[in-house]
Amino acid sequence: MAQVSSLNTLYLSCGQFQCRKFFHRTSRCSTNSRSFYSSTERTRLRGVVSSLARNLGGISEVSESESQPCYYAWPDKDKRPRVCILGGGFGGLYTALRLESLDWPDGKKPQVFLVDQSERFVFKPLLYELLSGEVEEWEIAPRFSELLSNTAVQFFKDRVQSIHPTDHSGMNGISASSSAGVVHLESGLLVEYDWLVLAVGGETKVDTTPGAMEYAFPFSTLEDARRVNEKLTTLERRYFAKETPIHVTIVGCGYSGIELAATISERLQAKGVIQAINAGKIILPDAPPGNRESALKVLSSRNVKLFLGYFVRCIRNDGEFGDSRESTKVEGGQDLMENHNIEKLTLELQPAERGMQKQVVEADMILWTVGSKSLLPQLQLDDQTYLPLNGRGQAETDETLRVKGHPRIFALGDSSAVRNSKGKLLPDTAQVAFQQADFAGWNIWAAINGRPLLPFRYQNLGEMMTLGRYDAAVTPSFIEGLTLDGPVGHTARKLAYLLRLPTDEHRLKVGISWLAKSAVESTALLQNTLTKMLSGL
Repeated sequence: MAQVSSLNTLYLSCGQFQCRKFFHRTSRCSTNSRSFYSSTERTRLRGVVSSLARNLGGISEVSESESQPCYYAWPDKDKRPRVCILGGGFGGLYTALRLESLDWPDGKKPQVFLVDQSERFVFKPLLYELLSGEVEEWEIAPRFSELLSNTAVQFFKDRVQSIHPTDHSGMNGISASSSAGVVHLESGLLVEYDWLVLAVGGETKVDTTPGAMEYAFPFSTLEDARRVNEKLTTLERRYFAKETPIHVTIVGCGYSGIELAATISERLQAKGVIQAINAGKIILPDAPPGNRESALKVLSSRNVKLFLGYFVRCIRNDGEFGDSRESTKVEGGQDLMENHNIEKLTLELQPAERGMQKQVVEADMILWTVGSKSLLPQLQLDDQTYLPLNGRGQAETDETLRVKGHPRIFALGDSSAVRNSKGKLLPDTAQVAFQQADFAGWNIWAAINGRPLLPFRYQNLGEMMTLGRYDAAVTPSFIEGLTLDGPVGHTARKLAYLLRLPTDEHRLKVGISWLAKSAVESTALLQNTLTKMLSGL
């Protein structure tokens, strides 16, 4: 639901079919509702129009023969620039907020249309805290409708099917009557734009090893975190009061793998054994030495076994015990059926170097954190359109973040292949996407106002990682050799991420929530301490 701050007209023109409805200042309109969803490819447009008509009190059914291409009607089509942003992650959402915050000359503030397949923004660096119970879902995954309620940004929950840019034909200037291209959504809605931002994100690459797609859990989305938490809860229940420990295997010892190993080992305590596998001989190869040392110290104090210098040859299921299937209720009332049989999974490990023996590892659960791929190649293009993509599916951009050959398209985050001064690709991290969003918003402002665009320069502010409920490692870049770890690092990391949350309103709500939780935990700790002291008298 999006709050309408003034008298607006929602107008969809579908051939001869037209729907119009007026909303008053205090009303709420479902511009991102399921009215625009479709159940099948064949009846997609029919469902769009008929559902919209039902909501607006109009025609209840439209035949397929009457269905025509349905264009989104921008509120101010012929006057203000139209910016379409694909993806609501760090790159997409923060670009929209940046555009909203800039000062615009009269009549030039763009209309912003944000599309994402989920109704929630996910602050991914804090997904691990969902497994430890340190944060609540609403704190790190607020709804877009809440974040954008005080803005003019229009949010639609939908999937992008294809893009059809025309800016490669040489159109480089701003024209109120021209379009730089069209985005085709899976609901059937077509969105014309003057500027396009590609920020569709990426996903874990689990299709390179036999058995990984069938048996391993990725961990990069809110849905992934829900499934991992549900699986861990099921294992904890099944192994309750049993002497056999839960074996969790994590493939990859980069930041994601190590943070998962630290979080899950703390959660399971003596009831779990964590096995972390890495092809390299060291963990966190790209991390500052201080972070690596802090991580090794924590992992060595817990039930974590490191298999360094190995890659996974295959994963197989050697048997199941029990035959239960449990239903996980997720947002929107949808049931996700998860197979919670006690599977005995086996990983065959191949040494990365000569002189090492093959290993066989058994696991009750496998988490896969190795490799990622951009979602850009999944978008359909027409025969006349060419997007320069690298081997990882990322768009090649110039130094202003514009896609090469497309002056009206910007690419950010996992969707962009941006290099540093040494020609090395920047990592696919939230910090990079956050900074890119700031530059993309400014450069769109500059292009609309006829000002020179700024080259993107990444500033590494430091690196942070969680190592448990009261433990973390933080290495700021502005103080050489300094690493904050333990409770101090944990507090510094939480404060840094609190300041990075999308809006002032959300930061305030989350800050109050975290402060209240801290007060409750401190009170409980004080009571326990006093109780022990009094019992010893």
